[in-house]
Amino acid sequence: MKKNVAIIGAGFSGLSSAGYLARKGYEVHVFEKHHHPGGRARQFCTKEGYVFDMGPSWYWMPDIIESFFSDFGYRTSDFFELVSLNPQFEMIFADGKISVPEKLDDMKILFEEIEKGAGGQLEKFMKSAKFKYEVGMREYVNKPCNSWVEFLSPKIAKSALSLDLLTNFRTYVARYFSNPKLKTMMEFPVIFLGASPKNIPALYSLMNYGGYALGTHYPMGGFHQLILAMHKLASREGATFHFNHTVERINVENGRVSSLIINSKCYKFDTVVASSDYHHTETLLDQEYRNYSENYWLQKTFAPSCLIYFLGIKEKIPNLKHHTLFFEYDLDEHIDSIYRDKKWPEKPLFYCCCPSKTDAGVAPENCENLFLLMPLAIGIADNEQIREKYLNEMLSRIEKQTGISNLKSKIEFKKSYCASDFVSDYNAYGGNAYGLANTLSQTAILKPKIRNKKVSNLFYTGQLTVPGPGVPPSIISGKIAADEVIRLLQKTQKHVIDNH
Repeated sequence: MKKNVAIIGAGFSGLSSAGYLARKGYEVHVFEKHHHPGGRARQFCTKEGYVFDMGPSWYWMPDIIESFFSDFGYRTSDFFELVSLNPQFEMIFADGKISVPEKLDDMKILFEEIEKGAGGQLEKFMKSAKFKYEVGMREYVNKPCNSWVEFLSPKIAKSALSLDLLTNFRTYVARYFSNPKLKTMMEFPVIFLGASPKNIPALYSLMNYGGYALGTHYPMGGFHQLILAMHKLASREGATFHFNHTVERINVENGRVSSLIINSKCYKFDTVVASSDYHHTETLLDQEYRNYSENYWLQKTFAPSCLIYFLGIKEKIPNLKHHTLFFEYDLDEHIDSIYRDKKWPEKPLFYCCCPSKTDAGVAPENCENLFLLMPLAIGIADNEQIREKYLNEMLSRIEKQTGISNLKSKIEFKKSYCASDFVSDYNAYGGNAYGLANTLSQTAILKPKIRNKKVSNLFYTGQLTVPGPGVPPSIISGKIAADEVIRLLQKTQKHVIDNH
């Protein structure tokens, strides 16, 4: 009889686990509280004809995503069209702007124009970043991180010093560049990892390679096309999806999950993989079976929450790129408001995505689709009035840069999304948007464990466990959890055969 596995949540890590476990021949059931897959990468359409991605919009590390599909004999091109953006993005400063070109050779020319010698320094930086990327994304991140012993391979030992694990990212960048704009540009990618560049290990220059060198891409139809592709793939492998199904309790008997209560009904499973918020999943267990106490979570450094606006604009906006970063103010001031002061920023930085510049299908004709995102502290109080205040600030800065006027009067669709929405939609701890920050004290085996230490057949996956936040890491996390489940089930099966 086939072993059956329950997966809680149909985000990236849940879909990834579902594909790998179904491919191995297990009976896989995925339970998702929403009416369609995606988690934070859901999508919605409006009656006016706008199509909004609700979460991720930066398609970086395309080789990692491609690797997932190749494990099943597919290519991403079997499911969606991927286009390379040129420029990759534009960064707005108080005294000018920088457009980041598609090709690394053109980036070197740009850097040299801004700072003498910086072109050669960029080449050196990227050579080192490529090494970190190849070791980090192929050796480090694929470990379940149950013990430091996993990292005792000759290859990892040999490369340890070159990975700059003990140098902080800001200090590392300053070795290569002195121009403030170039420094900010090189520091920006690690903001996705949820902490100040002062607190992120220099190892994560691999992000610069995975983005700038491998390019920034966009799946036509929106980022949700990746979710639809993964859902289709897992379904083809035999996984069954149950939408509008909320897991309400995890029952434990004799140190094992005995059943799940889902929509008030009881279901029995041999193994459970929780792709839901780690902290929330633990609240579904009796306290004695939880890996971590409330105090443990309180002491963790979480990646930010954010204020998001989805806007449908009934006019084309000139001089705006697909991705634009509004960094006219000091980066550290905004970061301090998130991590030190835990308050709404006085001089906010924000990000604007306008996918209608690339994809006519996400907005009506002669209209624009805008996604505005401003990082915030977790646990912050938010209401409609304060959201509107920051919307007005962001719109005025877009007007200043693009030359358009009265942008607010041209909004025909508007929806805001903030910390409280992350809690209600995703049970996200503190309303976090990206998971745990990748600080040195929260890296590898220092992250929350992928396996429950007291319940032998319960596993966790996603951005609050290894390897960390981001789309490619979440996909990898799903594979790691699936591998651990397979090991457990094969070991159990061998034990049964041996005893017969």
